[in-house]
Formats: sequence, structure tokens, C-alpha cells
Amino acid sequence: MKRKRIQEALLQRKTVEGVVFIVLFFAVFTYIGNIMGLSNMLNTIMNTAHDLLLQTVFYLMGVVVLSGALSKLFHEFGVVRILEFIFGPLMKPLFRLPGVAVLGAIMAFLSDNPAVLTLAQDANFSRYFRKYQLLSFINYGTAFGMGLIVFVFMLGKGYAVEPLLGLLGAVGGCVISTRLFQRMLLRMDPSFGEMMPSVEEAMGEQRTHEQYRADMIQAKESVFIRFLNALLDGGKSGVQLGLAIIPGVIIISTAVFLLTFGPGEEGIYNGMPYQGIQLLPRLAGKINFIFDWLFGFKNAELVAFPITSLGAVGAALGQVPRFMAEGLLDGNAVAVFTAMGISWSGFFSTYSAIFDAVGYRQLTSKAILVHLLCGLLAGVFAHLIYMLYAWIIG
Repeated sequence: MKRKRIQEALLQRKTVEGVVFIVLFFAVFTYIGNIMGLSNMLNTIMNTAHDLLLQTVFYLMGVVVLSGALSKLFHEFGVVRILEFIFGPLMKPLFRLPGVAVLGAIMAFLSDNPAVLTLAQDANFSRYFRKYQLLSFINYGTAFGMGLIVFVFMLGKGYAVEPLLGLLGAVGGCVISTRLFQRMLLRMDPSFGEMMPSVEEAMGEQRTHEQYRADMIQAKESVFIRFLNALLDGGKSGVQLGLAIIPGVIIISTAVFLLTFGPGEEGIYNGMPYQGIQLLPRLAGKINFIFDWLFGFKNAELVAFPITSLGAVGAALGQVPRFMAEGLLDGNAVAVFTAMGISWSGFFSTYSAIFDAVGYRQLTSKAILVHLLCGLLAGVFAHLIYMLYAWIIG
């Protein structure tokens, strides 16, 4: 009987959700279609998606494949360990984390946010942390997700100094947000100050003979074979990541463009790509003085980039060529985009899974709020650093 009541309640909820979805779906597209015309709206959606696939997705995939190959080479030939040795001493004074934590930033910078989870679940790695440090390590690491891709993309668009200034802004935002989250955790529960379990307690098993054998085989390979395998394996992982960003770039960017840009030439809708109803600029324009003050945005349309970065930074990067074509992009915007894109890097789509995997799902909402602050501070810092740079050279 109880099971039947639960099934009926679920069925009722699904019915209500279905009705609400249908109403909202038709309301949104009726509103847009009434402005653009139904035929023009459908043609614009399809043409924008097609153009994004050809002009943006394949370019991004090329960047991701090359970045993947480079990151694999860094791992294979010990560059990551050298970077860890150089930057490790900065971890404790800046982030209140052990020196090995720099590996999380490097791994996430070279790949994506899930790299942080791989490290956090490794008992050999986590034994260096206290509990509050390991949990804040997730926020710290994800503040650098897909950093190399964002950085190289901006370099490819002809900007050299501005992406570096943006990276400095991302570091500044990460420092404050990481230490803030640590204080929140310790105030919430003093037991978070305890050390993580040792390797033996956490794993209770030794490496197998097969693992040792695999390591020995790899050690006997020539440098050339290792170099070639690293390139191919890294490029293959880049292809997988490139395929993974396609839905975000096409779906999210198309929706954002539809809400951001206006009609075509002479104010006419004709179904061409990148036309829209200018809803986001109108809304942002009412409070654009805030974005101008915080980030130096002179055009309300630029707000679309950080908003999209929350869900998929690849989709946000897909908007940059259009901003350039519209003449909306400047050095300050590139610095701020780089900082916020790296800091947020689509963390909305990964945070719940990461905190659930480490067994602290209840902290997800607090971590998200802190990381939202991280991205905002990164954008502010990047804007201030760029202003200082422009003052020095100007």
C-alpha cells in the first residue's frame, strides 16, 4: 500500500512537471517567435548552430587536442613535478594548503575539473591534508579548470599580455575563496581539523604484481616511443574532451546568442545566424553600471560570457569570435573573460558530482556559493590589474 502511494505521488509530480514544462516551453518560443517571426526564429537557430559547429567547435577541438597532447607530455617527462617543486612553497602562505596541492591546480589547468576528484580520492595524495584542507582543495583546484584551453584560445585571438593578467586575477580570486571556505568548514565542525587517514588505513592493500610489471615495461621504453605515445594518448583524450564540449557550445551558445544579439542589417529578421531579441542586454543594461564598475564592461552584451562560463566555458569561448566581429571586445574584456572563464569553467555541471564522490554532498551548496564569489573576485582583480597595466604602459 505504501509503495502504491509513493508511485501515485511520483506519477502526479511527473504530470505536474510535464504540464508546467509544456506551458513554459510554448510561452518562451511564442514570445521569441512573435518578435522574430516563427520561420525566421527556426532558421536562425539552425543556422547559428551550424555556423558554431563549423567556425567555433572545430577550432576549439583543435585547441583541445593540442592542449591534451602538451599536458600528457608534461606528465610523461616530469614537467609537472618540476612545476610542483617551484610553486609548492607558495601553497601554505597563500592557500593554507600543503605543497603537493599545487598538483591539483596544474592538473585542472592542463585538463578539466574532474582531475581534482582523481587526486582527492587518491589516498597517497590526500594523506598530506587535514579534512578541511582536502575539501577546500576541491574549490582551489576547480578554480583553474580548463585554464590552458582558455589561455591558448585567447592567445590565438591575438592577445598576449591580457590572458596573463586574467590568470593573475584568477589566482587572486582563488586565494580569497579557498581560505574563506576553510574558515567556514572549521567553524561548522572543528573535527574537520583532523588529519586525513594514512594510506594503510584508507586503502588496506598493496600494489599488485601486474601494476609493478606495467611500470617496468613503461620504464624500458625508449624516449622516442614515450614521446610518441604521450602525444597520441594526450591527443586522443583531447578529442574526447572536444566531443564533450560540442553540446554545450552549440546548445548553450545558440540560446545565449538568441537572447543577446539583435536583428540583422536595417533592423530586419531574415533567418541569418546570430540574430536575436536582445533580451539579456536590455536586462543587463538596467544595471550595467554595476558591471562597468566591477569589471569595466562598456557593453552589456559582454555579460553573456561569464554567465555562460558557469555552465560551460567552451560555450563561452564560442561567443568570443562574435564579440570580436561586433567590435565589443577590448583588452580589459579579454583579461576579465580569461579570469572568470578559468575560475568558473563550467563548475555548475561538475560540483555536485565531485562533492558527492568524496562523500560530502551536504557541503555542495556552500561550496558553490564560495566558488561563485571566487569567479566574481577573479573578474574584479583582472579588471584592476588591467587598469594598472594600462596606466603603466600608457
